[in-house]
Formats: sequence, C-alpha cells, structure tokens
Amino acid sequence: MTTFPRLAAVALLAGLVAGCSSGSAGGYVAAGARPGAAPLTVEQLAAKVGCEPRMQVDAPEIRTGYCKTPDGEFFVTTFAGRSGKEAWMAAAPEDDPHLVGDLWAVLAGRQVLDLLKERLGGDLHVKDPATKEMRVIG
Repeated sequence: MTTFPRLAAVALLAGLVAGCSSGSAGGYVAAGARPGAAPLTVEQLAAKVGCEPRMQVDAPEIRTGYCKTPDGEFFVTTFAGRSGKEAWMAAAPEDDPHLVGDLWAVLAGRQVLDLLKERLGGDLHVKDPATKEMRVIG
C-alpha cells in the first residue's frame, strides 16, 4: 500500500476508534491558543497553512480534514479530549511521521511535515532508522 492511501486509512480508522472513546480536554492547549482558550479546530489549523480542508471524519470526539497545498498533501486531526488523542496515537502508523500538538495531529510525509512544523509548531514523531523506534523531534 502506498503512503497516501495508508495515511487515509489510518485517519479513518483512528476516527472510528477514537469516536467511541470519551474524555475531556484535560487542560491541554492547542498550538497558537492562549491558556483557557478553546482548542483550535481543523479549519483553524488548516487555515494557518493556507488550506480549506475536506472533512473526512466529523464526530464529536475527533475531526479529520484532508488538505492539499503547494507544500503537499496531509490530514489534520483534532481531538475533543486527551483520551481521543491517546487512542489516535496508539493507532498511528509507525512507519509514517506525524506532527503532534496538544489536541491535534497532522499526518503526511516528512518533507511536508517539516514545512508545516514551521507554521503550526508541535512535535515531529519519526521512526529512528537505527533502533526502529518512534522518536520525538521537538
């Protein structure tokens, strides 16, 4: 399976898994938000990188939108609470990098994520080729 279909499948699968979970925001603050402010939406995160997302999953606990910009193609996912994010992280593909914020994540290829990280912030999660384990690049 190529990377893009795999990303799409994981985004949809994670939506189904996390959509069945419940949780609260747990005090997390999304990138660009002030403490106590509402977390950013898929639309707000996508707008920061010049995209109007096509929604793939639109559930109370998780929302995922697909974006295509000059930087590349990617999925933006937001979570209503920490448990939804944790479920998504557990299902995230180990071979594909992802950019992770407090209550959001972006799936794409490494080059695209490097460009998006400059505007969104977050931590880049990549598989270490030497150890084959996921590592975080802050």
